Amino acid sequence: MKIHCCLLVVCLWGGLPSATFAADVETLLNDIKSVDQQAQGNRQAQQAIRELLKNDDVSLTTVLEAFSGANPLAVNWLRGAFESLADQRLKTTKTLPKKQLEAFVLDTRHDPRARRVAYEWLVKVDDTATSRIIPGMLNDPSVEFRRDAVARLLKQADTLFEDGKKSESQPIYEMALTGARDDDQIKSIVEKLRELGQEVDLPEHFGLLLSWKLIGPFDNSDEAGFDVSYPPETKIDPDGKYQGKDSTEVSWIDYATADDYGIVDLTKALSAHKGAVTYAYTDFVSDEDRSVELRLGTPNAWKVWVNGELVFGREEYHHGTRLDQYQFPAKLRKGRNDILIKVCQNEQKESWAQKWEFQLRVCDSVGTAVLSGNRPPRVVPDEAKDKAESGDNS
Repeated sequence: MKIHCCLLVVCLWGGLPSATFAADVETLLNDIKSVDQQAQGNRQAQQAIRELLKNDDVSLTTVLEAFSGANPLAVNWLRGAFESLADQRLKTTKTLPKKQLEAFVLDTRHDPRARRVAYEWLVKVDDTATSRIIPGMLNDPSVEFRRDAVARLLKQADTLFEDGKKSESQPIYEMALTGARDDDQIKSIVEKLRELGQEVDLPEHFGLLLSWKLIGPFDNSDEAGFDVSYPPETKIDPDGKYQGKDSTEVSWIDYATADDYGIVDLTKALSAHKGAVTYAYTDFVSDEDRSVELRLGTPNAWKVWVNGELVFGREEYHHGTRLDQYQFPAKLRKGRNDILIKVCQNEQKESWAQKWEFQLRVCDSVGTAVLSGNRPPRVVPDEAKDKAESGDNS
């Protein structure tokens, strides 16, 4: 009777580990994900990784799946856990689960960061993976995979171009442009296409907004104007006239920039004011309710409103400017949407502190342009200059 009882206990105990272990793995991964941006939970994460490394049955893709919803610091820890496990497996078995890793890479529902880690380890054990996977990544939701796919096409096109087969290179450059989202690659492609006599609407490719109504200057002496709610913040009235800086009357003017990168130079559009605030307004027609990203570049302090709601702002001056310098989510409603920007210039006199400008584009989370249904034709440079000088954009 004692023997039967012991056997029963052993059998029951033997039936538990798989379910218990799965729960334990989930708990350990959650411990790693609990690390916050202030590094709270680091010790717990270290212990969790040590526990994971003790068992050879931990699925690598299970660790990768945990990337979903994790904050950037937690992702670093999860990546460390995955790489430690993968390295351990590679040393003991001389390989990795290639089919599972490739399936994970190709499944766009997974976190892009996790897919990239899976790819980086897949190519360590499969020399053919890159040539098999990357050609299909031109329109992938991962910017990194897109970049690889574009780079592959660029290499092909450049070789043809340099060999004198320019007509054969053109369609490859054009294909590369459809997937390109990084500025350096786009510049290279556009340069070649223009050499081949092709017109490229760079602002349209990026989704840059070119046509604006401007009003200013309002006062920003001692940088006090950033928090002052001037009339355009309350109501956008195209016919409105208000008291501006130094008691001058200001009203809205139309302005269109011809710059390839949509830069609105306020020193040219208005004048080189110091200690000043200008507002820029445009309307954007969306064919549906949707979430977008607004991406702004400016060396000045700024705020952005969409349909009267403050979306984001930053009070800092002359820390440089670049394309996509600030990226923030916004919601568009179906139909017309009002976009208002406040751009503040301070009173610094240094030569590097004279820029008063901005650029804004509307895109999705990958950087693909979202275009307004009422996007006007692009203004050519000479025409833009004439209209800026006259204050007319009709």
